[in-house]
Amino acid sequence: MLDFINPKVVAGVQILTALGIARFWMTWLRTEHKEPWLPTGYVEHERCFVYPDSVLATLMVVSAILLLLGNPLGERLTLVCGGMMLFLTVIDTAYFLQNGMFAKEKGGAGNMGLTVVLISVSLLMILRFL
Repeated sequence: MLDFINPKVVAGVQILTALGIARFWMTWLRTEHKEPWLPTGYVEHERCFVYPDSVLATLMVVSAILLLLGNPLGERLTLVCGGMMLFLTVIDTAYFLQNGMFAKEKGGAGNMGLTVVLISVSLLMILRFL
């Protein structure tokens, strides 16, 4: 569907996104989350994402390398990554909506920016190789 996008561009986006995920977790895990407006169980909810996000970031780097090498497995693995990212982002989006975390006073701009970027990257990975 997005055949006009060079697979090397997708590979670059995957590597940048994987680095962004790693940076996010390194920062998040070193930060106290004591804001009074955070929902009960926020830290426990978010910590559950460390593992699947780590798997996702690793798979994105592997699929990016395969794409750069011209290996067709890179395209299939990119589709897997796109599905994983979309699924995880939908869960986060639902959580943010249910807990009013798109409100300005609750970090809404950052949460909205995060979800929009991740959904966009997911769709890029899926629609380029579908």
